[in-house]
Amino acid sequence: MGLKILLPDADITYIENFYAKDDADKLYQQLTQTLAWRQDDIRMFGKTMKIPRLQAWYGDNNLRYRYSNMTLVAMPWTASLLSLKTKVSDYCQHDFNAVLANMYRNQHDSVGWHSDNEPELGEMPVIASLSFGAKRDFQLKHIKTQEKKNLILDSGSLLIMQGETQNYWQHCLPKRARTIMPRINLTFRKITR
Repeated sequence: MGLKILLPDADITYIENFYAKDDADKLYQQLTQTLAWRQDDIRMFGKTMKIPRLQAWYGDNNLRYRYSNMTLVAMPWTASLLSLKTKVSDYCQHDFNAVLANMYRNQHDSVGWHSDNEPELGEMPVIASLSFGAKRDFQLKHIKTQEKKNLILDSGSLLIMQGETQNYWQHCLPKRARTIMPRINLTFRKITR
């Protein structure tokens, strides 16, 4: 049973020990070594720069995902990702068909404020986010009221955002000054078109 994060216009659940520590450590090592990590370029403010993290996109039948003027084409599921997807899909009672994997190598890697609201995710997407490795701050900000919430995501934890969450809230993983070890985050999603 998860912990409901009580925020207006949101449906967010946090399960701290979705995977036990030993299993989470093994999965972190496995994902680090077996996923096809890459660092893509992004165009912001008229300049091309490296995304401040590594990523990999996996899913069914070459599914495409577009964000920030990039198009990712899904690689076939690895055995470990397929196993993780099955467990997360069963828990959420939602048929995910793709996963965006992000590796935050240190405190300098980050993702800025955004909502997972791309058209191919549908009107009220379910995003299930698994974390492995170092703990990191995960911040939420209401689009209209600017209310903020900070969560610390543990290794082996699952965060589920659904309902109206992506319509009213943005989220980010900020840079930090203090040294932070690497973290892998898997965001399972359903591409609807």
